[in-house]
Amino acid sequence: MHLGLEGRTAIVTAASRGLGRAVAVSLAREGVSLVINARGADALNETAQALRDDFGATVTAVAADFNTTEGRAAILDAAGGRADILVNNPGRRQVPTPYAQIKPEDWRSWLEDHFLSSIEMIQAVAPGMQERRFGRIVNMSVSFIKFPQVGFAHSHAARLALSGATAAMVRELIPHNVTINTVCPGLFDTDALHTNLHGHAERGNTTYEAIVADRVKSCPAGRFADPSECGDLVAYLCSAQAGFMSGQNIVNDGGVHQGLF
Repeated sequence: MHLGLEGRTAIVTAASRGLGRAVAVSLAREGVSLVINARGADALNETAQALRDDFGATVTAVAADFNTTEGRAAILDAAGGRADILVNNPGRRQVPTPYAQIKPEDWRSWLEDHFLSSIEMIQAVAPGMQERRFGRIVNMSVSFIKFPQVGFAHSHAARLALSGATAAMVRELIPHNVTINTVCPGLFDTDALHTNLHGHAERGNTTYEAIVADRVKSCPAGRFADPSECGDLVAYLCSAQAGFMSGQNIVNDGGVHQGLF
């Protein structure tokens, strides 16, 4: 399918590896110019060069912390204050914590990283999208927001706050052909997943191989997904064809979530 994205400009955060990089690859393939961001300069610059070499893409790499005011300002400055596409991908790993051990600063930190940072980016780019009558905003979340898990109250609170806030914005933006959707991935074959599984194995006094087997068994698809399967979904949500779809929390988890909604 021709997605109609040639000549558009996108901001993609946490794009040096994993799902963020997969999104950048899928958009670069469609002819999108990119401003990509991550904290680590080496991996980020390697990704930027790969996108240039593989797709001839115009890519600006911004090594900065998306979750700080200064980092967000640097990203927006690199985009010249303009973006047709914004992919908010905070990139912070979850570590299970019993609710009684979650400190006030932990709640505030998660709200800053997974709610306020994304909201500020949306507020910065959405007015220009409205003026140009094209905008696609995608927030990267997790499938667990549909079925919250023990030990992740701080993570769920921040992610659900973002979904709620953006759902309220949808009706103001969609008359101008600006959409906001949330992608909720499940088990994707990334470094972050395997790091988390090693942590689960250590905390559960079991082996990494046993944890992997258990996670695969629990997924009806019987496998971990390739990151490109997330990248291509995001690219479609950014397409010209997706202008009637907004305010959705789209689970992409191989059938793990059994709810209808």
